[in-house]
Amino acid sequence: MVDAEIYTESLLDKIKVLNETIWENKILRKNIDLWLNNFETDEEKLHSLYLLSEFMYFGSTQMRQLLKTLYRDLYRYPIVEQIRRNFSDTLDSAIIEKEFAETEKKTRFFGVGNPSESGAHLLYFFRQENKLSKRLFINTDEIFDRSDPLNLKLSNPDLEYYIFIDDFCGSGSQISRDTALKSTIQNIRLIAPTKKIYYLMLFATSNGIANVRKSGFFDSVNCVVELDNTFRCFDVGSRYFQNPENPVDKAIAKTTAYKYGLPLIKSVCLSDGCPPSKVDAIAENHVYGFNDCQLLLGFHHNTPDNTLPIVWYDEQDQPWVPIFRRYNKKYGF
Repeated sequence: MVDAEIYTESLLDKIKVLNETIWENKILRKNIDLWLNNFETDEEKLHSLYLLSEFMYFGSTQMRQLLKTLYRDLYRYPIVEQIRRNFSDTLDSAIIEKEFAETEKKTRFFGVGNPSESGAHLLYFFRQENKLSKRLFINTDEIFDRSDPLNLKLSNPDLEYYIFIDDFCGSGSQISRDTALKSTIQNIRLIAPTKKIYYLMLFATSNGIANVRKSGFFDSVNCVVELDNTFRCFDVGSRYFQNPENPVDKAIAKTTAYKYGLPLIKSVCLSDGCPPSKVDAIAENHVYGFNDCQLLLGFHHNTPDNTLPIVWYDEQDQPWVPIFRRYNKKYGF
């Protein structure tokens, strides 16, 4: 068994390297010390530090590269494959590029959520990185011609592809919560059932993808990076607790995350308008991240609430110093 003090120093060294190479120098030693002061015992601090050392962070450069990959692999390549099939498996680049350009003209890209959320925010960088025309981006309320209240029509019936882009899908519940998005899709289906509607994400859990696909709203649901159950911190097959020589124990780490995460997530529930009588039950379901996703994941622009609350909590109701802050969307319960 590795000595705890020696192991702590090795974790701090690892985190220092991560901070200098991947984390965009956001997490200095003073930030780590302030965060560790949230925990009472040395054992809790060691296990929390270990979880931090396994944190996956995607900075601005990585996010921009992923947006290029999303366009290329999830949008362009499938269309090119279809073009080749339509032209007897042609390899003629002139034919392929001409047909693809025509298809792209009939495509519009949208961010998931309202204009203040990350899906819409990422569209700016998505357009930049893929050198796309601004005309390929419109607001969802521009999809329809509402001049006749009794006869809803598409503003541009020539469009064939409606591509909704998001940074992250955890549980897949956002689709069921987003009544505006559901209404938009249902109206497109009602008016023109053959139009193609895609939901493309940078990151998604396997469960989240499955749940969105089950909804039946989209013709294609796909992501650049899929997170299977091994990315759940305390899952039976968790990738974070595979080395028996480490002086860390999954049960202790889980207990620590629960002990401190429960009051934090209760605070979020109350802040978001959850009825006090339901706080305990709801908090139990989200104590390891929204809908029990148990992730250690953060982005340049925000930290998903599917990540452990002890990592991101930054509300006024509980005295807590976050290590990777989250900007709460305040959905409401």
